[in-house]
Amino acid sequence: MSSGDRPAGKSDRLTHIDAAGDARMVDVTAKPVSAREARATGFVEVSPRVVELLRGEGVPKGDALSVARIAGIMGAKKTSELVPLCHPIAISGVKVALEVEDAGVRIGVTVKTADRTGVEMEALTAVAVAGLTVIDMVKAVDPAAVLTRVRVEAKTGGVSGDWAR
Repeated sequence: MSSGDRPAGKSDRLTHIDAAGDARMVDVTAKPVSAREARATGFVEVSPRVVELLRGEGVPKGDALSVARIAGIMGAKKTSELVPLCHPIAISGVKVALEVEDAGVRIGVTVKTADRTGVEMEALTAVAVAGLTVIDMVKAVDPAAVLTRVRVEAKTGGVSGDWAR
């Protein structure tokens, strides 16, 4: 991406690498606290039999969607423990939506905070953990289930402003 293609407010350098090339946690002390929100999505591709079970009697391990929803929330809360240079932030809300479609389970997550840095990583982690939990819950029926298309869809707030895919 050339600098002319870069979204407004975006850096042309990797902020987690210092001048010497060493990894660092970005200092956000001087950044203002502001309301921030991020939305991320993903998709778990599963067999027609799993879709049938999710829409009907359930999978052998139990209520896969409820367990995945809780796992996604927990994943958002644990992001800074899993992603080494991610700041621990005060998450004020997490919504995990799971929708069974003909080819699998669509995952949508919205995370909110009022802090000095955004919640994109928390939203992505929530999607990934929810998706992995769906796979864990259905693997006895479909060992080929796969988590795909995990991505940030939009974010609001902060110095760099709003962004949407």
